[in-house]
Amino acid sequence: MSVALMAVDGGATKTDLALVAADGSLLALERGPMSSPHYLGLEGSLDVLASLLEHAAGEAGLPPDDGPVTELAELLMAGVDLPSEVKDFHAAVGARGWSSRTIVDNDTFAILRAGTEQGWGVAVVCGTGINCVGVAPDGRHARFPALGTITGDWGGGYDVGAAAVSAAARSEDGRGDKTTLEQAVPSYFGLATPTELAEAIHHDQIAHRRIGELPPVVFAEAARDQVAAAIVQHLADEVVALARVALERLDLTHEPVEILLGGGLLRPGNGTLEAAIETGLSAVGDAITVRNTESPPIVGAALLGLDELGAGAEAQERVRRELDAAVAALEPGKPADG
Repeated sequence: MSVALMAVDGGATKTDLALVAADGSLLALERGPMSSPHYLGLEGSLDVLASLLEHAAGEAGLPPDDGPVTELAELLMAGVDLPSEVKDFHAAVGARGWSSRTIVDNDTFAILRAGTEQGWGVAVVCGTGINCVGVAPDGRHARFPALGTITGDWGGGYDVGAAAVSAAARSEDGRGDKTTLEQAVPSYFGLATPTELAEAIHHDQIAHRRIGELPPVVFAEAARDQVAAAIVQHLADEVVALARVALERLDLTHEPVEILLGGGLLRPGNGTLEAAIETGLSAVGDAITVRNTESPPIVGAALLGLDELGAGAEAQERVRRELDAAVAALEPGKPADG
C-alpha cells in the first residue's frame, strides 16, 4: 500500500513529518528532534526522517513493504540553502527509496505556502537563524544563502542572545551604556552578574548554545530599557532588509503583496518588534501587508505537495484543517507558526 504524499518540515529545533492521502486527509503526523543537515550532516538528517517515517507508517497502518511508501516526498529543510545542498540532499533521499518522486527545498517555502493561498509573496523566518524567500506571480524566486555571518546574516536566536550577553557585560564594566540586561541576563541562568555568566560559559558549565534562549528576555526588557530596545530594533531592521531586497529583486515594491512572518522570534505578541517591522516595510512599499502565518510550516509543506500532485481546493482545505488541528493538539496554547 502507498499514500500520496510525505510532507516534511525539517527544522533546527524540531521536525514534523506528515503522511497525506490524495484527498487531503491526514493519515499520520509525527514530531521528532531537529533534522537540519547543517547540524547533523546529511546522513544524520536522513536518519531522523527515517525514524519518523517508520513511526508514521505504523500509525497509518501501512504494512511493511520494500517499495516506495509515498508517491511524492515534499521535504522542506532548514540548512538546505545552496543549490549544491539541494542536489546532494535530493540524491541521498532518492537512495533511501521512500518515494517515487522527491522535491527538496528550504523550509522558508513552507512558511510562505502555509500563510497564503495565492502562492506568491515574501516569507521571512526567524528562529535559530534568519532567512527569507520571495516568489513572484510569474514564478520567479528571490533567495539568500543564509549561512550565518559569512553571508552577512544577523538575527537568529543566538545572535539576539549574544547581543544581550555582550550588552550586559559592557554595562557591568562600564564600556557600554547601563542596561537592565545587566541583571536580567545572568538572572535567567540563576546567576548574579554578567561576569559569573561569562565564567560559567567559558568553563562549559553553561552550554554556548543556551545563549539562543535569551530573546524572550530581550523582548521583555525592551519595553523599559533603551539598550534592549536597540537590539529589538536591529532585529526588525534585518527582517525589513531581507524583505525589501526580495521585493526589489522581484519588482514587487509597488504591488499589493503579503509579507509572511514565521519562526519562534517572530511569533505574534511582541508588539514592539511587530510595530518596528511594519514601520520599516511601510517605507518600502505602500501596498505591503505584514502578518504572521496562522498555520504551522508543515501545512505549507503538505500544500506544496498537493499542489504538485494537482489536488483541488477541497483536498487543500482538508489537509490545512486536519493538520492545524493535529499540531494544535501537540502544542496546546502555543502559536501555530512555531
